[in-house]
Amino acid sequence: AMHEAGVPPGVFNMVVGHACGEVLSSHPEVDLVSFTGSARAGRQISAAAAQSLKQVRTELGGKSAAILLDDADLQTVVPQFVAQLMNNSGQSCNALSRMIVPESKYNEVIDIAKRVAENTVVGRSDDPKADIGPLVSQVQWDQVQSFMQKGMDEGARLITGGPGKPAGLEGGFFAKPTILADVSNQMTIAREEIFGPVLSIIPYSSEAEAIDVANDTIYGLNNAVASSSMKRCIQVGSKLRSGMVMINGTYMDWEAPFGGYKQSGNAREWGLAGLDEFLVTKTINVTAKDYEEAMCPAASPKHSEP
Repeated sequence: AMHEAGVPPGVFNMVVGHACGEVLSSHPEVDLVSFTGSARAGRQISAAAAQSLKQVRTELGGKSAAILLDDADLQTVVPQFVAQLMNNSGQSCNALSRMIVPESKYNEVIDIAKRVAENTVVGRSDDPKADIGPLVSQVQWDQVQSFMQKGMDEGARLITGGPGKPAGLEGGFFAKPTILADVSNQMTIAREEIFGPVLSIIPYSSEAEAIDVANDTIYGLNNAVASSSMKRCIQVGSKLRSGMVMINGTYMDWEAPFGGYKQSGNAREWGLAGLDEFLVTKTINVTAKDYEEAMCPAASPKHSEP
C-alpha cells in the first residue's frame, strides 16, 4: 500500500521479530526511533538509544479518567465513556478506565454503566452482533483476570462482569465487560494500566478532589470532562495533566496531535504535529545584503536598470 501510494522503494520497510527493537534502537546509523507501546518497553528503548544519543519519540500507556461534574448529562455521556473504554476490548492506550463521579450522582452512574456493560456483546470476529472481540493473547487474558481479582480483594465492589469468560466463548481469550465500584485511587486497578474491558468507578466530594484524583497517576495521556457548562469543562480540563482532554463525549479529530505527558510518552502523533516529530531545525546565517542578492537578484542594486 505504501508503494502504491508513491513512496519510493527503500523508504518504508517492514521488519518483524523480537530482536528488531533492540537492534534498531541501539544501532548508531539509526537517527531517530518512534515507538508506540508500554511504558516499560519505552524505557528500555530510550536506554538503548541513549548510547548513540539518537532521538526517541514515545507514545506509551495511560490510565485515563472521565470526570463527571455534578451538572453533566449522565444519560448521554456515561454510555459514551463506557463504550470508549470497551472498544477494542479495553486494549487502547487512551481508554477511559477510571470514571470519577460526584457522590450525589454515584448510584445513578453505576446503574447506567452497568446497563451499558451488560449490553456490550462479546463475540468472534465473524459474529455481526459482536461489539467487542477477544484480548490479544493468553498472557493478556491472565493479566486482566488478575487485575479483576486483585481489585475485589482490595475492596472494590463487583457490579457486573468479573473473572472468567462469557458464556459460549470458552475457547478464546474473551473477557467479560466489567464494572467495579467503590474504588479508591490507591487501589491497584486505579493505578496500573489493565488493557482490558474493566472500568473503575471512583466517588468524589468536591471538584478539586476530582481533579486531584485524575492527576494522581504516573500517566498523562488522555482525560475527559462532562458538564452542561462549557466554561466549567474548559476550566477543569485546563487543570488536567494530560496531552488530550475530551469534552462532553469521545470525539477525536484525527488531524489533532495525539500524545501525552509524564510516563505516557514524550511525542505527538497524527497531523502536522506528528510530522514535525521527524524533522530537525537547521539555522543558516547570512547577511541581509547577501540574502537579497541571492534570492531577489532583480531587486538588488547591481542588477537594477541605469
